Amino acid sequence: MAETKEGLRRRIRDRMRGFAAADRARASQALCGLLTRQKAWQDSRQILLFMPMADEPDIYPLLELALAAGKAVCYPRYSREIGEYEACRITDPRRDLAPGRYQIAEPVADCPIFPRNQLDFVLVPGVGFDEAGHRLGRGKGYYDRLLVPVRGIKCGVAFEEQIVEEVPIESHDLKLDCILTPIRCFFASGGPV
Repeated sequence: MAETKEGLRRRIRDRMRGFAAADRARASQALCGLLTRQKAWQDSRQILLFMPMADEPDIYPLLELALAAGKAVCYPRYSREIGEYEACRITDPRRDLAPGRYQIAEPVADCPIFPRNQLDFVLVPGVGFDEAGHRLGRGKGYYDRLLVPVRGIKCGVAFEEQIVEEVPIESHDLKLDCILTPIRCFFASGGPV
């Protein structure tokens, strides 16, 4: 299974190499705009975002929009004590975010841990997704473990080029509720978000 997943990661990354930076920026802007028009986003009060890596959609603009809307905004922070990520609330991105594990910005130590079972909307990065709600991560399982207690909507975020026919799954792989791309947002069960 590990070889099958790694082969799919390589194929998706090869496909994404031809995606120009300007096209990536336009697609990211369209994705953010589409998300803000979804009822699930509008109704959410406690959310978990992620800091995008270079090959992921840039969802950073959603941070200011969410704070301005009065949402409780959380980001993942790695805990060396438990060897896992936890959700931590931020209120000021300039003060509350700093480079963390893998040099990705995450909440500083002063930011309080937020109960993951109280999150009502979570944006989830990944290398690839399928329309059934299966996610292909980077291979470490951090997000699968982070999402276990989440009761709210778990929404995969991807460029259309990252959607594949089928993602191979294992027993520990969590299924997402919906997938968001720059041109569509759909529940894995087929209905609109």
